[in-house]
Amino acid sequence: MSDDGHAPSSTPRWFDDDAGPVVRPYAMTRGRTTSPAQHRLDLIAVVVAESRADDTEADQTLSPEHVDIVDLCRDSPQSVAELAAELDLPIGVVRVLIGDLVDDRLVHVTRPVPPAELPDESILRDVIDGLRAL
Repeated sequence: MSDDGHAPSSTPRWFDDDAGPVVRPYAMTRGRTTSPAQHRLDLIAVVVAESRADDTEADQTLSPEHVDIVDLCRDSPQSVAELAAELDLPIGVVRVLIGDLVDDRLVHVTRPVPPAELPDESILRDVIDGLRAL
C-alpha cells in the first residue's frame, strides 16, 4: 500500500505537471475554426512564402506558429499536410494559421491542376504526332 491508501500502480502515471507548458490548439487560433481563405486549403495545396515575408520574427502580431510556417515555406514550398506534420499540429489549426498568413500577404497558396482539367491524353498524342510529321 502507498501513503494514500491505494495499491501502487505497475504503470507510471502521467500528470499535467510533468507535461510542461501545453498550449491548446484553440488558443493558437484564438478560438477560430475557419478562416476566409480556408476553402482553398485542401491537404495537397502548396504554401509558398512571399518575398515580403523576410523579417517575420520582428513582426509582433505573428504567433510563433505563424513564424514557423513562413520559415518552412521560405526554404521550399510545402503542402498543408507537410506543414501540419512538421509542426505536429492538427490540420484544422494549420489551415486557420495559413489563412491568417494569406490575409496578411505573407504566403500564397497554389493548388495542383485537378485531373478533370488536364488535357486528354489522346489530344496530346495527336499534337506529338503532328509535330513529328513536320
